[in-house]
Amino acid sequence: MTSRLKIKYMEEVVPAMMERFNYKNVMEVPKLEKIVINMGIGEARENPKILEAAVNELAQITGQRPVVTKAKKSIANFKVREGMNVGAKVTLRGDRMYDFLDKFMNISLPRVRDFRGVSDTSFDGRGNYAIGVKEQLIFPEIEYDKVESIRGMDIIIVTSAKTDEEAKVFLEMMGMPFRK
Repeated sequence: MTSRLKIKYMEEVVPAMMERFNYKNVMEVPKLEKIVINMGIGEARENPKILEAAVNELAQITGQRPVVTKAKKSIANFKVREGMNVGAKVTLRGDRMYDFLDKFMNISLPRVRDFRGVSDTSFDGRGNYAIGVKEQLIFPEIEYDKVESIRGMDIIIVTSAKTDEEAKVFLEMMGMPFRK
């Protein structure tokens, strides 16, 4: 089963992008490569149950089992040693990626308090887009009563676009609600 967003990409975005940027080949049109969702959990060093709860919430949100990330080096000021569990991340590809992006843009983002659109300056210079979410409660899978603590997450949308301008136009056509 193909997602709604994938069909929109094939039928609307590809022809519009080919016309706008004068691409000679369909393969030049930017496409989604992956979406990485990262949740940093600094409190995990005192209480391992916090990490477990975060991993479960991330699994509910994405429909895929997260990987626990470990500290690469020791930092005394943060009381972190090399190899300690410091977060969780998920890399989505294929249909799960399209389903997550569809849900994120059309259901979760409108649930953010005082939402006026996402920033259009969060591109990295190579056509990838990063957005920070302050609380996991905006996702419909998370039950408010069962949440122990509110945690934020970083969502990185990796595209095959060569420039930020191409990536911005591509994400706008896909339905990303950028601030006007």
